[in-house]
Amino acid sequence: MDRTRPLTLLLAGALAAGGLLALTPAAAVAADAEVARNGGFEAGLDGWTCTAGSGAVVSSPVHGGTKALQATPAGSDNAKCSQTVTVKPNSSYTLSGWVRGSYVYLGASGTGTTDVSTWTGSAPDWQRLATTFTTGASTTSVTIYTHGWYGTPAYQADDLSLYGPGGDPVQLPAAPTGLAAGSPTSTTVPLTWTAVSGATSYNVYRGTTKVQTVTGTSATVTGLTASTPYTFQVTAANSAGESPKSAAVTATTTSGGGGNPGLPAHALVGYLHASFANGSGYTRMADVPDSWDVINLAFGEPTSVTSGDIRFSLCPATECPNVESVADFKAAIKAKQAAGKKVLISIGGQNGQVQLSTTAARDTFVSSVSKIIDEYGLDGLDIDFEGHSLSLQTGDTDFRNPTSPVIVNLIQAVKTLKAKYGAGFVLTMAPETFFVQLGYQYYGSGPWGGQDPRAGAYLPVIHALRDDLTLLHVQDYNSGSIMGLDNQYHSMGGADFHIAMTDMLLTGFPVAGNSERFFPALRPEQVAIGLPASTQAGNGHTSPAEVNKALDCLTKKTNCGSYQTHGTWPALRGLMTWSINWDRYNQWQFSQNFDAYNWS
Repeated sequence: MDRTRPLTLLLAGALAAGGLLALTPAAAVAADAEVARNGGFEAGLDGWTCTAGSGAVVSSPVHGGTKALQATPAGSDNAKCSQTVTVKPNSSYTLSGWVRGSYVYLGASGTGTTDVSTWTGSAPDWQRLATTFTTGASTTSVTIYTHGWYGTPAYQADDLSLYGPGGDPVQLPAAPTGLAAGSPTSTTVPLTWTAVSGATSYNVYRGTTKVQTVTGTSATVTGLTASTPYTFQVTAANSAGESPKSAAVTATTTSGGGGNPGLPAHALVGYLHASFANGSGYTRMADVPDSWDVINLAFGEPTSVTSGDIRFSLCPATECPNVESVADFKAAIKAKQAAGKKVLISIGGQNGQVQLSTTAARDTFVSSVSKIIDEYGLDGLDIDFEGHSLSLQTGDTDFRNPTSPVIVNLIQAVKTLKAKYGAGFVLTMAPETFFVQLGYQYYGSGPWGGQDPRAGAYLPVIHALRDDLTLLHVQDYNSGSIMGLDNQYHSMGGADFHIAMTDMLLTGFPVAGNSERFFPALRPEQVAIGLPASTQAGNGHTSPAEVNKALDCLTKKTNCGSYQTHGTWPALRGLMTWSINWDRYNQWQFSQNFDAYNWS
């Protein structure tokens, strides 16, 4: 450690050393010393690992020196920062440190006797925490750590110390073996390898560039380009350093079959109230302006929640006196398609709960949706499952391998439809933020139960279908405040909300704070921002000026305000709105603003 130890600790260490000398003379060769590495964080996070990227080094506030640790809990992550150190068996150690914040913990695990921890419920200024432990008869390493508590603000820690007999030198780990690549997607490659004795972490290399550090024996490399070969290697690491690289493995990403068949570089998506009026009035298909590139027919709804039997019909004349005939409706769809537009059937909506809880419901879903597509000559399908349509059963904790029937059956049904209609099939999704971005904090009922099982429930569907997905347009409206990747909460109505929510989709994020379960980024051409067309259309209406600010930030890195994105995406596909009818009611303000926006 690069700073002077307080006199009281030196005296305590001397007394402890004296006691050991009197009891066991042979132990005198292991003099008490500082065995923690970089406890003052003057070398950044060197030697320390923080969960879910929660830790950072700051220059203020500090207790001593010029640097300190700041870590921010999020969702089910308590911002644990830890270090594994080498120790001697049957030896006494003092663990101490200085902390600031609410509910800050300091502890040691793997002691071989009784693991210890100490904490403070409130430390508005620096407060010292300390505890002691004795190692077991065969203990040669322990893990020291500090963490906060779920949902609390960031905490700070500095001058962390483990004082006692130094252990035997740590040996450099061997190079990993057994590196293998799983099934790639258009943007990701999953990797696995064999554990290495003595390793505390692993570094993943794409070519010569280190792209990830993980503690387990698997990783998914994201942000890759479709139809491209990549070479990967892995190293093992511990406090002694980094091993040589493993043998290389090469994998080629897929072509990204979802594509964007026939869409312009920047597209406008809207929902047409075809089966109801909803206060905004009925708009005939032929009267939809050319501004709209994708027209989603709202809605196809089930005969019952669990039947999977989806039906669609035009708004009855008693509700919509100006409704066109079915023949005119079909003719107008063909005219739109001839002009390069896409017309989809949207399934679900606020009132159309769809739970494919059985394989029979799955198969009925496929046949009934196919019938609608065929009858009206549609280009594809929009999935707008809301409410209680999707939820995760207890124990379904990994979005990459879902087990809940309603999730698994939906994925299988959509894959069947995609296979039936081929590469030109347009697939879009319109989930609410609760089912997607909230997954950064919470996923399903959580590791201890008690959470809403719907939290993040769209993530396994999006992930499984990402290579078939044409567009994801999350509804950035009718939403509570959602935590962004800056670990701050963002609220509807302004550019900031759309920037933060879209940045999450284009950057990817650890699900429920678990860095080993990382939801990979989507391609920018797969993403559109969902907004209400008017104040009457939904909570969270955003003015045209704020919409333009969000587009400027995401596509040009200008007008970003306080939120800093993790990239710039000029290929962002565009905007979605609820709805075409409400935009007409509002004198076409939303679509006219989109038409006027300068993307260059």
